[in-house]
Amino acid sequence: MGKINFVKELEWRGMINNMMPGTEEQLNKEMTSAYVGIDPTADSLHIGHLVGIMMLKHFQRAGHRPIALIGGATGMIGDPSMKSQERVLIDEPTLRHNQECIRRQLAKFLDFDSDAPNHAILVNNYDWMKNYSFLQFIRDIGKHITVNYMMAKDSVKKRLAANADHGMSFTEFSYQLLQGYDFLHLYETEGCKLQMGGSDQWGNITTGTELIRRMDGGEAYAITCPLITKADGTKFGKTEGGNVWLDPKRTSPYKFYQFWVNVSDADAAKYIKIFTDLSQEEIAALEQEQAKDPGQRPLQKRLAREITTMVHSAQDYETAVEASQILFSNKAKDILHKIDEQTLLSVFEGVPQFEVSRDRVSAGVPAIQLLTDDAPVFSSKGEMRKMTQGGGVSINKEKLTDPNAAIDASHLLNGKYILAQRGKKNYFLLLVK
Repeated sequence: MGKINFVKELEWRGMINNMMPGTEEQLNKEMTSAYVGIDPTADSLHIGHLVGIMMLKHFQRAGHRPIALIGGATGMIGDPSMKSQERVLIDEPTLRHNQECIRRQLAKFLDFDSDAPNHAILVNNYDWMKNYSFLQFIRDIGKHITVNYMMAKDSVKKRLAANADHGMSFTEFSYQLLQGYDFLHLYETEGCKLQMGGSDQWGNITTGTELIRRMDGGEAYAITCPLITKADGTKFGKTEGGNVWLDPKRTSPYKFYQFWVNVSDADAAKYIKIFTDLSQEEIAALEQEQAKDPGQRPLQKRLAREITTMVHSAQDYETAVEASQILFSNKAKDILHKIDEQTLLSVFEGVPQFEVSRDRVSAGVPAIQLLTDDAPVFSSKGEMRKMTQGGGVSINKEKLTDPNAAIDASHLLNGKYILAQRGKKNYFLLLVK
């Protein structure tokens, strides 16, 4: 067993919403297996998944065995909990691709590969559901759970109330029975006695514990965590651009870092407990620092460091911190030449872009021509000349002193970009093609 008490650990981190009686006693008695279900409808996890993943991480640290369940079968149906519409269904090749991508991401949090008795395992409920006939399922499983019991669940009631005109399909209604069967299957095949998830999953999870009790006479348990919201009550994990993904191709490490470093003080104090494995003492010390000098934002900086390093790498974290300094650092010129293309484009997302001929740049083009004739950064050569004389024009964050200075291939960032700056805040990215 690990050195930490799992339930006490979740309690001080604010990660328990509800817990079935007897759960803590079971965990104190023996190494226990627990699972969290993960929706495989995309080939990457997003930060909304991180609460469940961190529960599994703490569970393994406490000496227990985590099971990550990819909901291949249930993902083909869609959980009605907290949803107003049915999901788009996915095919098997897509499912398998998504599963492999998700496993690689989970391996950054969980130990799958060691020979420790509590090494994590990954399962997919499609594997035990794909050959289970409908008739067999309703005969074996359906008879043990009444419609009255299923209708009483909050997730079903809310879905019906929200869609009074359209109702709820039988496909969705069957979801809790399928999730309940997952728990029964893992109880029988892996000795799994605990299921964890968000508070919206309580009804589905307890259907599983009821099925285990009725069919096997066994004891099984449940823990749910609160649904995470921002301090202002808005939904956690969403930005104007949509989800914040763990895959660097979907959300760059720079943008990922920026999400965490820019959260409010109240959210940082909450998130650092949930999304890191820093100790209670370390977090208390950071909170004291924050109280003394909130402007230094030690909570946000440490939160962003821990989670960016965990999801991406220490190198990605360092690059993101450097990139964040480009707009105001006196080392900006050096940083610009070091960062990769994806980070460069993330930092300057939304700035105007102009295409410029590679032949022109290769031959060396006077800055005054480049920024007027080739790219309309300035409306006239007179304006460009005047602003240059006033120290208001920069190329790659280096002040331009001569409007006729030659801009050539040595100025290219990542072999194809030039960053022009007009005044303090107006940036333009020249794409050399």
